[in-house]
Amino acid sequence: MTEIEHQNKVVRKIIQIDEELCTGCGNCIVDCAEAALALVDGKAKVVNEVFCDGLGACIQGCPTGALEIIEREAAEFDEEAVEKRLESLKSKEEVEIEQVKQIVAEHSHQCGCQSSQTMVFEEPTVQNEATGKISSTLRQWPVQMHLVNPIAPYYQGADVLISADCVGYSYGDFHRDFIKSKSIAIACPKLDQGKEVYIEKIKSLIDDAKINTLTVAIMEVPCCSGLLALAQEGAKRASRKVPIKYVVIGVKGDLLKEEWL
Repeated sequence: MTEIEHQNKVVRKIIQIDEELCTGCGNCIVDCAEAALALVDGKAKVVNEVFCDGLGACIQGCPTGALEIIEREAAEFDEEAVEKRLESLKSKEEVEIEQVKQIVAEHSHQCGCQSSQTMVFEEPTVQNEATGKISSTLRQWPVQMHLVNPIAPYYQGADVLISADCVGYSYGDFHRDFIKSKSIAIACPKLDQGKEVYIEKIKSLIDDAKINTLTVAIMEVPCCSGLLALAQEGAKRASRKVPIKYVVIGVKGDLLKEEWL
């Protein structure tokens, strides 16, 4: 056994992978900044428990729901061991990345993952085109989730919208239908780092700012559902309960679903 394998075990959060659901698409490997995952015999595997921080950044891009965070006895996360592993991989990093990209490309159509799939749409037919200047309904600044303060005055007792970045570019009536009369925070569940911070901010919005309602707007692509999962986890940790609604926008900008949880 290596020195790493001899480390004391503690009960903590760690990734669990369902091999039956795993398609070997490689999205989780790209999303894992600690290089804790690898493809073994066509399936994603945790290389070593000490490399997994348990935050779940790898979950968001999985199109089949094969990954989840569980709590169990595992070796403690070792940041120093991660740094050594990343250093050792540098010499072959470009080769490995290209291999993973190739795997992702080969699986993109099979798994239905549209987040990075290139698409070109026909020019839409514009109906009821507005005349004159359209005013912004934004009530605050900043809006990016990492930058907002959950106890800022504009969140106090407010109806809050947490939106995936792409929604504002895809949905034509974003200001009128979603931002108007709401305080907002935007995030990307696939590319943003520090998602545990997002969970704590959502918890603070509910408990400290005592928001009235929470709306989560996401795109139809599989990785975007991670934003809803973050909101639900934040709500779960909060002591207060608030109504939560989620809306799903199609990649062509149509409203696919709107539902209260």
